[in-house]
Amino acid sequence: MRPSTIVCLLLSAMLLPAPAAPAQVKLPPETHNAALRYWMALADLQDPPSDKKTQELLEKTASGQVTWDEAKLGLILDKNTDAIEEMQRATKLPECDWGLEYSRGARASISYVTRARVLARLNTLYGIRAMAKGQTQEAVDAWLDGVRFSQDLAKGGPLIFKLVARAALLSDFQSLTNAAQTGRLAAAQKAEVASAVRALPADVFDWSEALGLEEASLELVIEELRQSKNPAAVYQELYGQPEPANFAVPSESEVIAFRTLISQAQEALHLPPAQAAPKLQHLQQRIGESRAELQIGVPSIMKINDARAEVEASRAQLLKALGAS
Repeated sequence: MRPSTIVCLLLSAMLLPAPAAPAQVKLPPETHNAALRYWMALADLQDPPSDKKTQELLEKTASGQVTWDEAKLGLILDKNTDAIEEMQRATKLPECDWGLEYSRGARASISYVTRARVLARLNTLYGIRAMAKGQTQEAVDAWLDGVRFSQDLAKGGPLIFKLVARAALLSDFQSLTNAAQTGRLAAAQKAEVASAVRALPADVFDWSEALGLEEASLELVIEELRQSKNPAAVYQELYGQPEPANFAVPSESEVIAFRTLISQAQEALHLPPAQAAPKLQHLQQRIGESRAELQIGVPSIMKINDARAEVEASRAQLLKALGAS
């Protein structure tokens, strides 16, 4: 072949279009808000059988009172694996905003809380099942995901959020404690769990925030009572019981005085439960002297402190079992 021919062929090859590279798929950015993923998990959740016997078995197994029964409970988890694993993936996201309508006060929807409790319990059982199969790391991962879910569930909500989250948290703490005490966790797993638990506050949740939201919601109710032509009917609608004797809408000065008591209780809730107890006991007595229309809107601050103490004790027990106290 002559040199001129070779040159022509090379030039032709250079002018040919290059093979098309595979098009790169560009996906939209995914959410950073875990709540949106939790909503999907809750939508996919299939409620366990509602018969009393099954419900009792689920509760006793989740709390560690009885051992895992694959024949009776395995199918329930199989049907909910997608929802559980969606929840677990969501716990890895950095934010959680449930989108509560705070301006609606007591009328704000919190309907998802009940289903969230069911999902949290199933996740605890997911870990218990994995441990029964000898899948130790999968069990640890599930229970730590449950701890993070409880934290997300409690964010930005009134006391009911904290109480449901507390129940879920205690089940996961107990499962981890049992695994540590029975020697089923390797040293690396103990270190992993200890690191996650140490990072939590002693009482885990922001109980002061919850009390503040309860009081703020109460003030919205009082404002609605003031604006209503039939405040007694509104009271009964919101609280599900007849108005108290000598019913009257609290005055502005009464509301301010009550708000001050709640603010002082919020400050006390930042103290360790044992230190907070005498302060809260005194404030509880003063709250009890307030109008019934004010008291009904705020839960017992002593019971809040008792819940904090239980969480603190469970956390301490887990750290002790891990040899990390």
